Amino acid sequence: MASFSSIKSRIFDREERKQQYQAHIRGLNAYDRHKKFLNDYVAIYRKEKSTNTKLPVKTDLDTLREGYRFIRSEEDDKDSSWEQRLVKRYYDKLFKEYCIADMSHYKSGKIGLRWRTEKEVMSGKGQFICGSKQCDEKNGLASYEATGENKQALVKLVTCERCAEKLHYKRRKEKELLESAEIVFAVLVADRREQSWSDDDGTPSDEEYDRRKGSSERIEKEVLRRNRDGSGDDNDRDKVYRGSQEKTKGKKASSSAATHNVDKDNDSFDEFLEGMFP
Repeated sequence: MASFSSIKSRIFDREERKQQYQAHIRGLNAYDRHKKFLNDYVAIYRKEKSTNTKLPVKTDLDTLREGYRFIRSEEDDKDSSWEQRLVKRYYDKLFKEYCIADMSHYKSGKIGLRWRTEKEVMSGKGQFICGSKQCDEKNGLASYEATGENKQALVKLVTCERCAEKLHYKRRKEKELLESAEIVFAVLVADRREQSWSDDDGTPSDEEYDRRKGSSERIEKEVLRRNRDGSGDDNDRDKVYRGSQEKTKGKKASSSAATHNVDKDNDSFDEFLEGMFP
């Protein structure tokens, strides 16, 4: 049986390591903390793999097969240190939190979304680097929430300002076309009401007016048809992407799909996770 002095010594040693760890990570920016936490997570929970090992690209099927391989019970972590619980809390919050977008067909309104691979999670792609597959911008990032139709999961996409424009490209162009058609029709109606046209002074006749009116109506119908077929109604599209124009520094991280239990010692990690979830 351990003596009182040895138990006391272990308690003091653990508290000292905790304070040293806290002092170290307080001096790091969000991205450096991200790398520190994930490297520590791998070292603690996945000792069989080296952090320098090249990680293979995983398919969605591979992810489904692996399931909850990182989910641990309270019994598994009953003797874990504060540092171990912190890095595990951070890793758990990354579970299906951010996604990667393929915007190669953005002009047609087709944006492909997928979960991040393990390699992308480790590198910060989609969290500290623009989530567009074709972009590596690190500055001016903001998060956009995307909810698919008839889905229950909420997905976050972090993009730079340039890539964010692609998310709304098709809708913006359709809106501009619809507004142009409405303006043309409004002008024709106004001119018609003034009764300033005649058939012999070079101005459009009734037949010309009807032809222009029909053309404007066809443009408007085509835009409405594309809206129904490609993007849904305005209310649905408003729910698809809600961009945040303001930086979210200091905002508490939102809960992800993983279930987070309250720590047994009620430690708060929010201070050390601040600014890491854009």
